Amino acid sequence: MHNLALLLQAPMDPAAARHLALVFLAILPIVIFVGLIIVIVPFWFICKKAGFSPWLSLLLIIPFGNLVLYYVLAFSEWKVVPAPQLGWPPYPPYPPQPPYPPQA
Repeated sequence: MHNLALLLQAPMDPAAARHLALVFLAILPIVIFVGLIIVIVPFWFICKKAGFSPWLSLLLIIPFGNLVLYYVLAFSEWKVVPAPQLGWPPYPPYPPQPPYPPQA
């Protein structure tokens, strides 16, 4: 915090500012690439499990492409059969069976 106050008070040397900008511009593409990988890989698997082409996950690179992908995943019919839930009781027979008549 103290260094920030000193940085804001003293005028920066143009050579130091140029060096700082070059370092920032060298690191920025790496940070963007890592961020894209962190987001694209899960959507790749989500699209594959939903029965869509996993290449749809590359829409995340395009500005507002993520909104298109969200709407495609949310409102389209998935081409997979849901797996049975373990631990849940099976569904009752449909239609429900009538009660047995009382026995005399």
